Amino acid sequence: MSQPMEDRVARAMAQLKATEEAVARAKEDLSRASVSKHSPDRSVRVAVGPQGEVTSLEFLDGKYKKMSPADLSSVILQAINAARADMARRVMDVFDPVVRRTPGERSRAHGSGLDWDEIFGSLISESATPSRPASMNRLRDEMYEDEPPGAPGGANNRTAGE
Repeated sequence: MSQPMEDRVARAMAQLKATEEAVARAKEDLSRASVSKHSPDRSVRVAVGPQGEVTSLEFLDGKYKKMSPADLSSVILQAINAARADMARRVMDVFDPVVRRTPGERSRAHGSGLDWDEIFGSLISESATPSRPASMNRLRDEMYEDEPPGAPGGANNRTAGE
């Protein structure tokens, strides 16, 4: 009752060809992809390319002129991380039909050996929360540590909770 070996090989080759074509289409779609995001306060707009590289950075309405360096850095990084997270989701959506993830299994693409969490790290999970990601807090802390005591935003001028 088993199929002849030639039939199984032919079906496997057809499936391989279909997968290769789907990957080529996905790569082509993503090669032109771009995502643009605003910072939460809408003072900055960032665009990223298909590999998460920053392709443009715009300062809007002169709001940045009134921001401290730490605040400006924070909103820039928030916009970059949001754009990169959207691009990561787009990559996952484009390749999802190719790797056929198991329903309900977010991380590992069934049978493909592809682990989205390993590829994108905490980018997607950090961006899903509206509060500032932990990496942003670490950056802010490093900035404060570099400022001399008594400087605007320096360690002696921080408010509780920072």
